[in-house]
Amino acid sequence: MLLFNRRSFLTMCMLPVVAACGFTPVYGPGGSAENIRGKIALQAATDKNTFALVGRLENRLGVASNANYRLSYTLTTSSEAFSIKGSTDTERFQVVGELNFQLTEIDNNTIVNSGAVNSFTSYSTTGSTVGTLSAELDAKDRLMVILADLLVDRLLVTSADWAQ
Repeated sequence: MLLFNRRSFLTMCMLPVVAACGFTPVYGPGGSAENIRGKIALQAATDKNTFALVGRLENRLGVASNANYRLSYTLTTSSEAFSIKGSTDTERFQVVGELNFQLTEIDNNTIVNSGAVNSFTSYSTTGSTVGTLSAELDAKDRLMVILADLLVDRLLVTSADWAQ
């Protein structure tokens, strides 16, 4: 019980320190997310993966009605055998994705942010053919959500530097 009280005491002592450091919530009033919601025009989707990616980005960033920025990206994915049983049976595949992005200010064509995010998901191949195909499609959809969320997090963290 005494240990719990010490933790509570230390937590309460840290609250003024966090408040004094200038911490402001990204989604709070006056937060940097206010300046980018609905302000980023996204590159059009060209296939199923980019369609899922753009859908998640629009969900998080909003649909651009009066865009100040343009987001272009290059998506690469690959599948790799992950778990092999015996000499020939593959039980799991890993889907690896990398999203290179560039955020450009539309008015003066200046690059304000660029970089890359990457992640992976995996799926099992031990079920039926239909089950394996469904698991593969689901893994690719999950990967697009992960990559989009990583990109949005990067944009939100840096938006105070470039957002108007």
